[in-house]
Amino acid sequence: MAHDMAKSTIVRFTAKFLVVASGENSAENIPMIPGLQSFPGDVVHSSSYKSGKSYSGMNVLVIGSGNPGMEFAYDLAAYGANTSVIIRSPIHVMTKELIRLGMTLARRLPLNLVDKLLVMAVNLIFGNLSRYGIRRPKMDPMILKSKTGRSAVIDVGTVGLIKKGIIKVQGSISKIMGDIVEFQCSKKISFHNGESMLNGNGLPIKEYPNHWKGENGLYCAGLGRRGLAGIAADAKNIANGIKSVIGAMSS
Repeated sequence: MAHDMAKSTIVRFTAKFLVVASGENSAENIPMIPGLQSFPGDVVHSSSYKSGKSYSGMNVLVIGSGNPGMEFAYDLAAYGANTSVIIRSPIHVMTKELIRLGMTLARRLPLNLVDKLLVMAVNLIFGNLSRYGIRRPKMDPMILKSKTGRSAVIDVGTVGLIKKGIIKVQGSISKIMGDIVEFQCSKKISFHNGESMLNGNGLPIKEYPNHWKGENGLYCAGLGRRGLAGIAADAKNIANGIKSVIGAMSS
């Protein structure tokens, strides 16, 4: 019996053989974190994630540093979300070209030799990532995959944004209190829907000349009460600010 998702009907099949190919990570798993039920924002599993576009300007925490988590973190940051990613366990980070090379070499060479070559290449490409909160497993990538089934993370640009500080790396969560996430290192960060840069009167909280820039890609123009010259200055500052962010992400 199978569920036809398109027609919302149940279909019955009769066959002599059945091949299950839904993938080893197909089952949805949301970790049990103390206080998660008190979080007022969105809690989205990777299976339901579509795009980072709707999270622009928000503080977003990605829990999990496997391939989906690291890809989502990049996507969220690209759409202007203030993105953090939790990396609890050691991981191997590689490019898709290195993965392809490793699979090719493994057909002819011992895995330990292939691993040595891959680790050398990774060091040249990414450098020492431990200073950014990314630790490498004691077991090398190909042997780790063959013995435990754990795959390397294929970098799509996430590591570059982590190095630039655009994506923040966090450790394990201790508990959640409303929109405050407390980590095991005792650090507390608020993850809520957007930042307010205006006071109750609709004027910038920050004083001139820093009034034009908020957090997470939020800007305001013409609220500095400096007339047309002030509006022109705001426009130039905002344009230059956005240009610098785009340049940092693309370089």
